[in-house]
Amino acid sequence: MIQDALQQVRSRAATTVCVAGLILLSFILASCSKESPFKAREGEMVLFTGDTNFKGFDPVDAGDVPTANQVSNVYEGLLEYHYLKRPYEVVPVLCEAIPTRANGGVSEDGLTYTFKIRSDVRFTDDPCFPNGKGRVVTAHDFVYSFKRNIDAGLEPQGDWVYSEHVLGVHQFMEISSRYHDPRDPARSKLYAMNVPGFQALDERTLQIKLSKPYPQLLWVLTMPYAFAVPREAVEYYDGNHHAGEKEERPLFRNHPVGTGPWILKGWQPGYKIEFVRNPDYKHMVYPSEGEKDKDGVDIDAKAGLLKDAGKNLPICDRLVGYSIREPAATWQLFLSGQLATSGISKDYFDKIITPNYGLTPEMEAKGIRLIKRAALQTGYIGFNFNDPVVGRGTTPEESEKNRYLRQAVACAIDQERLIRVLANGRGVAASGPVPPGIPGNLAGDYEFKYDPRRAKELLAKAGYPEGRGFDGKRLRLTLDSPGAGSTESRQRSELYREMLDAIGIDFDVREWSFMEYLRRTKSGSTQMFTAAWVIDYPDAQNFLQLFYGPNKSPGINTSNYQKPEFDQLYEKILSMPDSPERTALYEQMSHMVVDDAVWVMGSHPLGFSLVQWWFENYKPHDFGYPNNKFFSIAPH
Repeated sequence: MIQDALQQVRSRAATTVCVAGLILLSFILASCSKESPFKAREGEMVLFTGDTNFKGFDPVDAGDVPTANQVSNVYEGLLEYHYLKRPYEVVPVLCEAIPTRANGGVSEDGLTYTFKIRSDVRFTDDPCFPNGKGRVVTAHDFVYSFKRNIDAGLEPQGDWVYSEHVLGVHQFMEISSRYHDPRDPARSKLYAMNVPGFQALDERTLQIKLSKPYPQLLWVLTMPYAFAVPREAVEYYDGNHHAGEKEERPLFRNHPVGTGPWILKGWQPGYKIEFVRNPDYKHMVYPSEGEKDKDGVDIDAKAGLLKDAGKNLPICDRLVGYSIREPAATWQLFLSGQLATSGISKDYFDKIITPNYGLTPEMEAKGIRLIKRAALQTGYIGFNFNDPVVGRGTTPEESEKNRYLRQAVACAIDQERLIRVLANGRGVAASGPVPPGIPGNLAGDYEFKYDPRRAKELLAKAGYPEGRGFDGKRLRLTLDSPGAGSTESRQRSELYREMLDAIGIDFDVREWSFMEYLRRTKSGSTQMFTAAWVIDYPDAQNFLQLFYGPNKSPGINTSNYQKPEFDQLYEKILSMPDSPERTALYEQMSHMVVDDAVWVMGSHPLGFSLVQWWFENYKPHDFGYPNNKFFSIAPH
C-alpha cells in the first residue's frame, strides 16, 4: 500500500492510531488553555486522534494508509487479522468460519473457496433502505462489492487483488473500461454481467473460483478493498436522480453505510471527524487469548492485554479526530494528556530519548511508555521506465546506458545520512525491496550503496562524464514528491540536491499535495518519484507485484518496469505455496530489481511511538486498520 514518503520514519502503529495528522488546526494550542476540544462528557470513554486527510470512505479508494484507516472504522469484510496473536493469523468477521479443506470450504484442487455468510449482521440504518432500516448482509453484497473493485470506470486501487487469479475478472475489467462515467445508466447492466469467479449460490453462500492456486487469498480478503458495501447506498447517493431535490445528497464516498463498529456522526474535512459506537455491533468481542512464547505462556495475558476478554466491541463510546499540521502542536497536546499516543519528531528526539534509545527520566515519571519496532515497509526513489532519459531505451545500447545512469543515482544517495539527519537514526538502509523479517529479504549490503566515486564512473559509462552530455550541458533530473510545504520535505529535497550535485547532476524536486502526487504517479507523468510501500499482508509477493509488467500505470507498478524474465517468475510464484523453493525465487526476483536499479533503495523505518499510561489494550500491529475498536481508556 502506497504511503506518503514523509511518513517513512514514523511508526506504523502510531499511524494506525492516527495521532500526527496533516492539516492545520490553528486554534488548538490556544484553546487548550481555555475550553479544549479534546474533552469527553462525564462517564464517557472517548479516543481522540488525528489524521483526517483522506480520500473518503469508499473501499475502492483505500489504496493509502489514511483512507484505509477510515474505511476500516465503518466497513468490514469476510476476515481480519487476530488482534493479538503472532505470527499473524486470520479470523472470521462476516463469515462463520475460515474455509479449509478439512471443513469442505476449499476444494481439493485449491481453486474453489466457499464462505458461509453470517445471518446476524446488518448494515446500519440509512435512508437508502426501505423505511430507513438497515438490512442483513448477504453473499450478493460481496459479489457486488468485488465487482466494484474491478470496475475500471471507478479507477479502483485494489483490482490487482483479483485480476490475475479469479475467473472472469479480466473480461469484466475490459468491458467496464468502456464506461468512463460512474453515473452512466448502462452501469447497472454491467453489474448484471456474470463473473464466474464471484458467485452467490444463495443468500448466505459465497464462492470464489480461481483460475490457478492463490496462496495469498485469505490474506488479501482482510484488506479494505474486499469490504462489503450495500448496492442500495451506492445507487442512492451516486445515482442520477438528484435533480429537483431540495438538498443535494452527499456522494457515496462521503457517506458510509457499513457493518463496522463505528457510525460516522460528522465530518468537516481539514478540521474534525467524529464516529459514535454502532449500537447494533454484536458479532465481534475482544479476544480471550493472545500471543504465546516458546514455552506456551500467553505473553499478552502477562502484559495485561486480556482484561477485556469477551467484552463486546467497540470498547470506546466515541472516536474523534482532529487535523493537526505542526509537530509542535501534536507534541504539546500529547504532553498535556489530550492525545493517547504520539510519534516523535526529529526536532524533539534528543529531549525525549536517551543515547541508549530509552526514555528520559522526565518522560518515565509521567508514566509514558516507549514502544520501538521495525515497520514492514520500504522507502525508495522510483524511476519511471517510460521516461526517455532514465527509463528503458529504444535500443539495447540506450537501455544499458540508462541502467548505468539509474545505478549512478543510487550510488550518489547516502541513505545512512538521510536516516541520521531526517530520522535520528531510526531506520535500517534497505538492501532490496522486501523488508527484514519477510522471506525474500536480501541480507547484506545494498549493491549500489553510497559511493560517490563509483557513481561518477557509472555516470561516465552512461554517457555523462562529469555529469555532462554530448552537448556539454549538465544533466538535469526531476523528482516528484508529496508533502508540499512541510519542513521535512524541504530538508529531504535539499539533501537530494546536494548529493546529486556532488556527482555533476542538477536535481529539481517538485513538491505536490498528496492527492496530486498520487494522480501524477498513477498517470505515469513523473521522471522520478519518492514513495514508500507499506506491506499489505506478510508475503514478499506483496512487494514484488510492484514490478510486474501488467501492473504498470495506472496500476501499482508506477515505475512501469517491464521485463519478460521477471514477469515469468512472478507468474510462477503466484501459485506456489510457502516453501524454500518459492523463497529462492523471491530472492532471485529481488536481485533482478536491484541490478536493474528500478528503485534507489531507501530505508526500513524503526518506529518509535509514545503511549500514555491510561491508553489500554494497545499492541502494535502491522495490519492494524480496524483496531480502534479494541482500544480502551482508563479513568484519568
